[in-house]
Amino acid sequence: MLRYLVKRIVILIPVVLVVSILLFAISKSMPGDEVRAFLPPTLRGEFYDRAYENMHNRLGLDKPLVEQYFRWVYNIIIIGDLGYSSMSNRPVADVVATPLRNTIIMNVFVNIFYLGIALPVGIKMATKRNSLFDNAFNVFSLVGWSIPSFFLGLILIFIFGVNLSWFPMGGMPMTHNLGFFDTIATWARYLVLPVLTLTIISLASALRYVRNAMIDAISQDYIRTARSKGLSEKVVIYSHALRNAMIPISTIIVLTLFALFSGAALTESVFAYDGMGKLLLVAVKQRDRMLIVSMNLFFAVINIVAVLIADLIYGIVDPRIKLK
Repeated sequence: MLRYLVKRIVILIPVVLVVSILLFAISKSMPGDEVRAFLPPTLRGEFYDRAYENMHNRLGLDKPLVEQYFRWVYNIIIIGDLGYSSMSNRPVADVVATPLRNTIIMNVFVNIFYLGIALPVGIKMATKRNSLFDNAFNVFSLVGWSIPSFFLGLILIFIFGVNLSWFPMGGMPMTHNLGFFDTIATWARYLVLPVLTLTIISLASALRYVRNAMIDAISQDYIRTARSKGLSEKVVIYSHALRNAMIPISTIIVLTLFALFSGAALTESVFAYDGMGKLLLVAVKQRDRMLIVSMNLFFAVINIVAVLIADLIYGIVDPRIKLK
């Protein structure tokens, strides 16, 4: 397993290198003056020129592009410095701290409901193929797949926020001076609608993914052999078919778990939820180069780690993959 892990890491290193180069190149090709974003608009004349030159040198823009790239990589890897946000005038690490926490809180519940429903329902859809249960959830999947997340969010806001007034229509919970249980209850009310939106959207694709993987596993010869031995249907499905279907299913599970950190830009914007996705949209609108690049690099690394974890799971579920 150690040899397999080292091999996968070596393969992914060039991917990280290429991604970092592309992000750096994109940041340098963005329109606008990077230095002016950090300067107060009230500066004029000689004071402006002096401040502009000092900030230009402070950002390292007086150096060649190659040196700028290596200084940027050195600051991130060795020092842990992600740079400075121009729109907030704070370090990037401080700017993303609260949105990252909020995104993780929301997506923990999304993943619990999503995985808790997708796996058992998808398996039952495969075992009850073409039944009323299967057809009903197939329709649900098609409808959920067709509806954009922002539109579904607006529908839920209109029904449960405007008409019924059961839940807040958006925003962040105010939990100052509240006790522990009151804080949890307040967070729960604000999380219901965005969590429900993301869960429905996620289930739309996951149900069909799990169903198709299980149907493919059930149709194999070893399943007929297991049934011919007199094994119960429960043992055949969960001990034989599910284990072999876990190779494709594990991909979607791992990627979903690592989506804890990436956020959902449209859903968070609709509900005015202070998460990573909403922060990225604001950063793009404000042309905050360092925040945009740092967040996209973070998302890229998270996805690369997810791919590595998925590869390791493949090796555990099917030892033949390690041998190849």
